[in-house]
Amino acid sequence: MSNTIGPGTARPVPGVSAAYQPSCRARRSGGQPIRQLMACALENPDLISLAVGLVDPETLPTTAARDALAALLQDPRAARAALQYGTTPGHPPLREWLLQRTAVLDSSGPAISPDQVVITAGSNQLLHLVSESLFDPGDIVLCASPTYFVYLGLVGGLGVRAIGVAGDAHGLIPEALEDTLARFDAAGELPRVKAVYLVPYFDNPAGTTMPAQRRSAVVEIAKRWSQRNKIHVISDEAYRELRYEGDDLPSPRVWDEEADTVIVAGTFSKSFSPGIRVGWGILPRHLIAPVNEQKGNVDFGSPNFNQYLMAKVLELGLWEPHLERIRAGYRQKLATALAAAEQYLSPLAGVDWIRPQGGLYIWVRLPPGMDAGMSGALFAAAVRQGVLYVPGEYCYPGAGEPVCRHSLRLSFGVQSCAKIREGVEKLARAIAAVSSGCG
Repeated sequence: MSNTIGPGTARPVPGVSAAYQPSCRARRSGGQPIRQLMACALENPDLISLAVGLVDPETLPTTAARDALAALLQDPRAARAALQYGTTPGHPPLREWLLQRTAVLDSSGPAISPDQVVITAGSNQLLHLVSESLFDPGDIVLCASPTYFVYLGLVGGLGVRAIGVAGDAHGLIPEALEDTLARFDAAGELPRVKAVYLVPYFDNPAGTTMPAQRRSAVVEIAKRWSQRNKIHVISDEAYRELRYEGDDLPSPRVWDEEADTVIVAGTFSKSFSPGIRVGWGILPRHLIAPVNEQKGNVDFGSPNFNQYLMAKVLELGLWEPHLERIRAGYRQKLATALAAAEQYLSPLAGVDWIRPQGGLYIWVRLPPGMDAGMSGALFAAAVRQGVLYVPGEYCYPGAGEPVCRHSLRLSFGVQSCAKIREGVEKLARAIAAVSSGCG
């Protein structure tokens, strides 16, 4: 008697359970470094963590959220609407506010319409939806080296090849991008290159900010190399609001005159509250349908109540004062971290760092040959001293530019100024001990 129910489909045998094998995507998504770092922090609760990239819990807007919530719930009609399903693209008043804000910030850029704005559960969901809409397994995304390691994990889970492009203290180098595209063209792989990923404002992890000339050049290069297939520029602007000195710079979309190349990802997680989980995207018109169709299959629209709440925060004028308060606090923390680095790290041979103008991170380079990875002597020495950092090697794509293992990321967002200073001093002790062979 046949044991099959269709071509190539084995009939289950009663009482026998086949071994479960995770899907290819699930297997590709495993082994993310954040889990190891969190486990290390939990095992050593007295550590000063300069690793975690969270916002300062003391700055979370409890009063503003309470006032906005009370105002929202006082209107029965609005409250019922907030508690109902919303639309897939998101709450129209919130999208309209984002459209108007974009028109003010990037006034010289191409005009956008409300249907080009989509609300997501944080900017990471937007990055995921866009990546699902752009890439097939085996396709290529070009990233600065180093870059946001969560995005590397995201595209890796989709079977996408992330290729590192050389960067410096001002972010991705346009000439290096040009050379990389030329190499893929010569190898016959240019059609697999679908996007360039940028974090142009106070990059996570390196804290770099791309000058306007580089932003313009990257957009021009992507357009020029799009003769055979479209190469998009994904501009992850999660930290744009966290500027502590200097003037704001236009988004790369300003140089996208045809509005067909640059995708913008933004979020209120850093500038207001990560728990509310409200992010957004500004899309070229040809991506509106693919992204919203993907989104409709995932969630029918991001949490509607959260969107109404965030819109009420904006309507009541509660966001801007909160943003000014957190900028002032982070400005002081950054100054403390840089002063501590000058005092404790500068005397150490071969140690230097990038001085950011905003964001939450400082990128530190160590003497060549000093391994900052979790299996290296420095990581163990730092934990013994009582401080935790993110090894820089996690922030490099697996191909392209070589991985710099003598680098690390420090975050000053969560700790107090006193703890930041103490943490940098402990890190300096660990580096000194390893350098002297006593680590």
